[in-house]
Formats: sequence, structure tokens, C-alpha cells
Amino acid sequence: MLPRYENKLNEIRGMISTLLSQIIHSSEETLHAFENDNIDLYETSRVYLKNLQLDANKIDNEIIKTFALFGPEADELRLLVAYLKMTNEIDRIGDAVKKYSKRLHDHCAGGCDMTVLSSAIVQLHKTTLHALQYIAECLQDMERCDADDVYRKVMVEESKNDDLFSIMEKELLTLIINANELSIEYVKVLGTLRKLERIGDRAVNIASLMLYAQKGGEIQLYN
Repeated sequence: MLPRYENKLNEIRGMISTLLSQIIHSSEETLHAFENDNIDLYETSRVYLKNLQLDANKIDNEIIKTFALFGPEADELRLLVAYLKMTNEIDRIGDAVKKYSKRLHDHCAGGCDMTVLSSAIVQLHKTTLHALQYIAECLQDMERCDADDVYRKVMVEESKNDDLFSIMEKELLTLIINANELSIEYVKVLGTLRKLERIGDRAVNIASLMLYAQKGGEIQLYN
């Protein structure tokens, strides 16, 4: 392919990397807010994502224009398809992070006693952060990145995520049974934490797309 095409691919990859970095910053700020019981930081964390949909649409438009202008084939086509699907997954992760931050703020400001869950919530949150950070590092240098290694690391974090969520689900069900007037609030907490569980699944999808872009084969994604 022509140098112009290579430059366009690098530009698109840079845009995706920037979008993911903003999501990671937002997630880190939300975690910091929870760990330090700092209510103000929750709103600050969502500032990183104020243009999430607009930025994702810009990336999609650049990818579509690249298809039209260069008519890529074989490996180049596979990479662009991976980028297009990757942007969709990252957009959904960003939306989940934004909703998680807002809902966690509401829970902490409300009457729910989160003390019994605090440690597990922090650990669950960190699994999603670690998975996203592995992906971000790979995006910064796709040529040298070992997609197999990234996929394995992300799968390890997703497995931890699933285990932690299952434990918390049981804890919350007990709280729901015993909480009386607060039972509805704990049901909402369970729904909020499910956002982190889904982020783990979507991180695996992105790692799968990286593997597809590098090695080929079939794309297998979580719904």
C-alpha cells in the first residue's frame, strides 16, 4: 500500500488509542473517587467522556473514507475491519464507564452501606482497568505488539472479573433479602456492578479483534 494509506492507518489507530486513553482516565478517576470517598471526583471523571459519541463517530467516518479512497485488500482490509469493530466496542465501554460512575456516585451519596463490598468492588474495577491498559499499550505500537500475549492477559483479567462478580452477586442477594427498605437500592447496586462485568467481556472482544487483525481467522465476539 502507498505511504498515504499507511499514514491514514496510523492516524486512525492514534484516534482509537486517544479515545481509549480518555476512557481509562475516566475509569481511574472513578476508582480514585470510590477509594477516597470523594464525591466531587465522580463528576470530574465523566468530563473525559463528554465527547465520547462524537469522537467515536469521527473515527468511524475516517475508517469509511479510507475504505472508499484506497480500496484495501487482504491484510489491510482485515485491519480496517478490526478497527471499525474495535471502535464500536470502545464506544460501548466508554458509555458503561460513564453510567457506572454516575450510578456509583448515587449509591455512595444515598443510604446504601457499601462497606462490606468495598474491597471486592475495588478489585473488580481494577480487573477492567488492567485489561484496558494492556489493550492501550498494544495500540500504541501495533507492529511490535504480540496480540496472543495481550489476549492471554486480558482473558486472565476477565476470568478474575467473572469470579469476583459472582462472589459479589451472592453477597448482594443476601443484602437484598435482609435489607428491607433498602433492598431496592441493593438491586440497583447489582445492576451497576454488572457494568464492570460487561466491560470485562468487551475488553476480551477488543483483544480478539487485535488477534484477528494480526493473525486472521474468524472474529468471535461476546454479544
